[in-house]
Amino acid sequence: MGYYDMVESSWQLSDAAQEYAQKAGRAVEPAEFWDKVFSQSPLVDADRTLRESPQRDRIFLKSPYGLQYRPAQKDWVPFRHGAVDLSNENNI
Repeated sequence: MGYYDMVESSWQLSDAAQEYAQKAGRAVEPAEFWDKVFSQSPLVDADRTLRESPQRDRIFLKSPYGLQYRPAQKDWVPFRHGAVDLSNENNI
């Protein structure tokens, strides 16, 4: 999977969180998103997330990307937490 696809996968996971919040019809805290959405995803590095994000406001994926909660916007956006190598065209 190339980096573009990895970023797209993180956006799809962000969309799943947004759908969960809309269905809940109320404010949802990061810990609930973790329990109901992120912890069930095969994309998520659960061990690292549990270790490095006690508030569950940063979700680390198994790729170099993750999701970070923005409380003012009440949404999740991708961030990069690992190195990327764009010198290999197969990675793009």
